[in-house]
Amino acid sequence: MPDDFRCSTASRLDHEPMAGTALTDRAFLLVEHAGPWPRDAPALLAGHVEVPHGIRVQLIRRHRAQPGRGLTVFLAWHDGASYTVQTTFLSGLTELGGLDLAALAEGRSPGLTPYDEPLWLVCTNGRRDVCCAELGRPVTAALSRRWPGATWETTHLGGHRFAGTLLALPSGITLGRLDPVTALAACADIDAGGHPLASTRGRAGLPPAVQAAEVHLLGEVGPPLVLTGTTVAGDLTEVRFDRASAVVHTSMGPPRRQSCADLATKPVPVHLARTGLLSST
Repeated sequence: MPDDFRCSTASRLDHEPMAGTALTDRAFLLVEHAGPWPRDAPALLAGHVEVPHGIRVQLIRRHRAQPGRGLTVFLAWHDGASYTVQTTFLSGLTELGGLDLAALAEGRSPGLTPYDEPLWLVCTNGRRDVCCAELGRPVTAALSRRWPGATWETTHLGGHRFAGTLLALPSGITLGRLDPVTALAACADIDAGGHPLASTRGRAGLPPAVQAAEVHLLGEVGPPLVLTGTTVAGDLTEVRFDRASAVVHTSMGPPRRQSCADLATKPVPVHLARTGLLSST
């Protein structure tokens, strides 16, 4: 492959579906670190805190941040529909051990300060994939001018090939293929209670098939939708919401490079949804 290969360009040209590709993690530990990022975020915390299983660690920083005194920390856990977010300010990484991460892993309140404002988390980690840095940083710059307190660069949201990618909290709505213009419009939509379907990958914290079903049904009946149940039968998943239902067929797509930094190819799941019930199949 040529050195100028970009996984995000290849994915876009192939019209690869994005629905069902958001993170499924239900608890996040977001730690501010303005200095250089390691390839994997947990490596920075080693020796400072033991992070329980089930918590995803993300490093965050302001656009063009300079190292300073102290660090902001956000803890977020899935409450069944979206995320509850709390925050604190620490003098350094050594104070991370004082956080109640066991409660976070169990979906309980860690007892910090509630945070009720939006968070726009944009992946810019060039150590993981060059697309994230090239496409993510202009998005962060644009959002920082509009929402300086809400916007953070972050380490890895999965799906390099959908760069620029963004995780919105507390909604969990995850976006892909953003540029500065579409990012501003999409975040304004989310801030107003909407769900920008043209750029959505799904809602974090939910299984991939449920994400795909929600995206499909939102295009038909509009928001909001309240999840009421799921039934899995082989490669079919019936997803029931309060106002509509969908059946999602999950299969493996053709092999593709999933990162600019990895020459290997492998198939990725594709989730196709249709309105209806599994019993009518």
